[in-house]
Amino acid sequence: MHHKTDREIRAVKTTESRLSDSNCSSHTKKMVTATASTPFSLSSSVVFTRRRNFKRFPVCASLSPEVSPLLRAAHHTVDNYVKSGMIIGLGSGEASDFAIRYLGQQLGSGSLHNVVGVPMSARSASEAAKYGIPLEYYRDGVQIDFAFHDADAVEENTLIAVIGRRRSSQEDDYILKQKSIVKVADEAVFMIKEEQYKAGLEGSIPVLVQSLNWLAIAEEIDDLYLGDAEVWRRASVENEGPLGGDFPIVTSDGHNILDVIFTTPIRSLADLATSLDKIDGVVDHGLIIKTRCTVVIAEETVVRSVTLQTSALEGGVRTYGQTLQK
Repeated sequence: MHHKTDREIRAVKTTESRLSDSNCSSHTKKMVTATASTPFSLSSSVVFTRRRNFKRFPVCASLSPEVSPLLRAAHHTVDNYVKSGMIIGLGSGEASDFAIRYLGQQLGSGSLHNVVGVPMSARSASEAAKYGIPLEYYRDGVQIDFAFHDADAVEENTLIAVIGRRRSSQEDDYILKQKSIVKVADEAVFMIKEEQYKAGLEGSIPVLVQSLNWLAIAEEIDDLYLGDAEVWRRASVENEGPLGGDFPIVTSDGHNILDVIFTTPIRSLADLATSLDKIDGVVDHGLIIKTRCTVVIAEETVVRSVTLQTSALEGGVRTYGQTLQK
């Protein structure tokens, strides 16, 4: 007699209690507001390199060449990384929406089975429920086999990802959850467009800080990157200026979000992450350093995959690239 594994039992139980859209929306965390204070400007850079290789894949024959490149990247991700019986971290963003829908179609057709999703936001939970994907909510200790997510940018060679740049106010409360799910997953894929993959990235890096002394923390960041960046406290409404106006974002965990906006190329995201981690009052940031990860890059006519692996060597960890075989 075949005895079901713990994972199969869990998948069946989760399937029997599928979430409705109304249930998903009830999990959306409320945002509260705080008071105002002051902006600045910032600088410092560093170096951390990893070698990598990549492989280009032709456009999937089942998809028209006119479809969105991110749709092709999403199909490639599901087809090549998701297996039956897995627990999957479901990301948030345009490519993740495509991947969730396609995953639901694969489950509905029987091409995949016993897959359970762990949503990274209310948006991904709603999409998953709509397309019939059984859900389990994230908690400490949950096993996640694989995760996919939209990155805002990825540093070439190191594959360090930036997440949490402002896309919509509904996403502001999920930066910590998204980062946690990606980091605990056995393997992860970031889906991006070609122009989002480069060395010397510029633009904003979101930094979560304690709200009571946010100004002192912002001033310390300003001193650290003087001349290279500006610091703005994120507001719950647009065009509120660098102080966040009367309605700065305060997450459900009581944190403000500082957008550290670099106006010059950042030479090393690894060093940037290290320097931010050392600042008292910084809770976390939108930089993800993960060794078992792949970046799926949506180009106009091909999907390009770049992968990292690690091996321990004397004096530290050496990283190297491995091409994917279709």
